[in-house]
Amino acid sequence: MATMTPAPVAPNPTASTPVASTAPAPIHIGTHAIATPQRAAVVLSPGGVTLTYEVLNERSIKLAHRLRAAGILRGDHIAILMRNTADFLVACWAAQRAGLYYTPVNWHLLPDEVAYVIDDCGAQALIVSEAERAVAIGVRSRTPRLKLSLIDSPAGGLVGGTDSDGFESLADVYAQPLPETLLDESEGQMMVYSSGTTGRPKGIKRPMPVVPFGTPGGTEAFATRTYVVTRETVLLTLAPLYHAAPLVWAIATLRQGGLVVVMEKFDALESLKLIERFRVTHGQFVPTMFVWLLKLPEEQRAAYDLSSLRYVVHAGAPCSIEVKRKILDWLGPVVYEYYSGSESVGMCAVGPGEWLERPGTVGRSLFGRIYILDERGEELTPGEIGQVYFTGMPPFEYHNDPGKTKEAYSRQGYATMGDYGHLDAEGYLFLADRRTDLILSGGVNIYPRETEDALAQHPAVGAAAVVGVPSEEYGQDVLAVVELKPGFEPSESLAAELIAFSRERIAHYKCPRRVEFGDLPRSALGKLLRKKVKEQFSGGAAGGDRKGASA
Repeated sequence: MATMTPAPVAPNPTASTPVASTAPAPIHIGTHAIATPQRAAVVLSPGGVTLTYEVLNERSIKLAHRLRAAGILRGDHIAILMRNTADFLVACWAAQRAGLYYTPVNWHLLPDEVAYVIDDCGAQALIVSEAERAVAIGVRSRTPRLKLSLIDSPAGGLVGGTDSDGFESLADVYAQPLPETLLDESEGQMMVYSSGTTGRPKGIKRPMPVVPFGTPGGTEAFATRTYVVTRETVLLTLAPLYHAAPLVWAIATLRQGGLVVVMEKFDALESLKLIERFRVTHGQFVPTMFVWLLKLPEEQRAAYDLSSLRYVVHAGAPCSIEVKRKILDWLGPVVYEYYSGSESVGMCAVGPGEWLERPGTVGRSLFGRIYILDERGEELTPGEIGQVYFTGMPPFEYHNDPGKTKEAYSRQGYATMGDYGHLDAEGYLFLADRRTDLILSGGVNIYPRETEDALAQHPAVGAAAVVGVPSEEYGQDVLAVVELKPGFEPSESLAAELIAFSRERIAHYKCPRRVEFGDLPRSALGKLLRKKVKEQFSGGAAGGDRKGASA
C-alpha cells in the first residue's frame, strides 16, 4: 500500500456561503504565458504532446481572431467535436477569451444526434478532430448557421483556404503571425447539453455577463477554492473532455497556472503510472474508475508511488459504500466527493472524515440552502424522502425549452435537478435515487425515454420500459423490458436483435446491455410503473421463461 500524506483541509468545504467575498484580480493563461512562457501547460498521454503556456496562449489568440474574422461575435456560439487532444483546450480558451458560448459535443453520438446539438445551440463554427471528419461532413448540410469549419489535420494552405471537404486546418491558423491588433477580450462560457426525459438533449444556458477575460465562472471558482487549485496543481484528466466536470477542472487548473495531464482514454494501470511520473496532485474520477482501479492486482497497485495525491475527487454517479471504503483504505484521507449536475442549481461537498462518520452522504450545501419537498411542494422534515431543491445559485434555462425550465423550479422559486433524497438533522444530504428515471452508467447520464423511442421502432415491440439496474462495474446497467406485439415470441435471438437494432439508431452507451420480455406493470390510468419494473426485473441475468439476452 502506498504511503499517503493527509490532504490539507479545504477552505470551509461545507460552508453555506461562498468562501471569497471579494473578486480576485483577473488571471488566465496569458498571465502565465508572460510570467513563465516555457512552463508546461498541457501534456497528452499517450503521445507525449506538450503545450507550453506561451504556445497555448498564442494559439488561442490566433484562433479567437480567426473566429472573429468569420463574423462570430461576442455572445455567439461555437461547437467542439473533438477527442481528448491538446487542440480541444486551445479551442476552449479561444472561446473563453472571445466572449463566446462553446458547446463540447459527445463524439460517441450518431450523426443525427450530433446535428441536433449543433443546430439547436446555434453554432456558427464547428471545430473537429480528424477522427470526426466523416460525421462533420454529414451534419453540415443540416446545420445552416455554420460559417466556419476547422479541423486538427496537418497544414495544407493559407488560412481562409479549405481542403476538398471544406475544412480549414487549425495548423494553418496557428502558423499565422500574432495579430497586431488586440481582440476585444471578455470571458466566454461553456454551454453543455444534458439528455432530457423527452428524448432530446437540452442545452443548459446561463446569462453571460460582460466581465474581463480572467474572471472565472461559478463552477470553476468552486473547484478552485474548495479543492485548492493553484499554480502547483498537477491535474490528471481521466474522462472525455466533452463532459462538463473534466473540462471545468482543466480550465480551472490552467487558469491558475498548473499542469493538466490529459489521458486520451482511461486506462487504470496507466493512470497509476502517470500519477507517479508527473507527481499528480488532483484527479477527478467517476466511481466506475474506482472499480477498475480496485480490480488491478495488489502487486500492481502497490508498485507505484501515489504519495503526491492531495485531492481524489469523485462525482457524476452514485458510489457504493463498499467501493468508497476500499478506495479510502488504499489511498488514505484524500478522497473527496461533491454532488451537483450540469444545471448547477446547487452543490454539496463532503470530505473523507465527514463521510466516514456518515457513510453514504454527499455532504452539505456549499451555497444557499437545501429543501426536501413532497409532491405538493411542501417541505419535509429531516429523514423524510422527497425531491431535492436548492437556493443560492444563479438561474439557468434549458435552451429552447421554457416548459422544461419551468418544471425545474418550485412555486417558491427553488431549483431542482430532479433527484430524490433526505437530509439528516445536521443538514447532510443522502440521495435516494438520482432522478427517478435517470440511469447513471459509468458516470454518464442516460435517460430511458430516448432508448425506449429507439426500441419502439422495431416491428416486434409493443411497448418498452428501460431502467437502470445495479452493476458492480458501471454503477448501473441499461435494462430494457419489452412487451411484444401479437404474433411475436420471446427468444434470445430476438433480444440480441433488439440490442443491435437500437445500436443502429442511438449512441451505443444508451442502448440496453440486457433485454428481457414480459408484461409491463401499469396503473389504473395506464401509466407505466417504472419502479415496479425495476423491482421485478433487476434481480440478475435473464432467465426462466423471460428468454432475455445480454450484450
